[in-house]
Amino acid sequence: MTDSTDYPTTSHPADYRATSYPANRMATPRSRGALSGLGLLLLGAWGAFIPFIGPYFDYAYTPNQTWTWTAARFWMQVLPGGVAFLAGLALLVSAHRVAASVAAWLAIAAGAWYVIGPVAAPLWNTHYLDIGTPIGDRTNISVEQIGMFYGLGAAIILFAAMAAGRFSIVAARDAAYAASRYQAVQAGQAPVAGETPQSTTGPETNAPTGDRPIRRHHRLLPH
Repeated sequence: MTDSTDYPTTSHPADYRATSYPANRMATPRSRGALSGLGLLLLGAWGAFIPFIGPYFDYAYTPNQTWTWTAARFWMQVLPGGVAFLAGLALLVSAHRVAASVAAWLAIAAGAWYVIGPVAAPLWNTHYLDIGTPIGDRTNISVEQIGMFYGLGAAIILFAAMAAGRFSIVAARDAAYAASRYQAVQAGQAPVAGETPQSTTGPETNAPTGDRPIRRHHRLLPH
């Protein structure tokens, strides 16, 4: 059984990347990672800013001081939070499957660091990465540990894993999206990748490339 799909036969590399239906399956709608991206944006911002604003309402690790910068807060909270935030932003705007997958896996690493970091930090036997101790009673301590490290990291891993799974497969919606792009380019309604759209008014001045047809202007001579 043969595939009856008519694929373009142009030998121009840019034309093939833009108009070939199989090659275009790397493209994906930007809405595919919208939910996961938004979740990672919010969780990353929370993780990066909570050590500085948490002391306002007695939700903090020592030192219980607002906007106090320490190396441990940077490595254990700000850095993974920033990575998760940027990964969420990439998932919101990316229309390429590989780029979105890389962003999702970076977010998974950031979430894992929130979970593993507090446990692994004492192994280095240095106060440089000492995250301090949670303040308050036993209930507050549990809530702070969950909301600032372990639960936060698990939530980031959840949203990032959802995104990684969605971008690892070519769903029917993605195939339809790629087909619509292919048909639009074939109909001349979409620009070819890697090229600047040319004006349709006036004679062509660029030299033809590849197998493109050559447009010739003939001048009628008087008899």
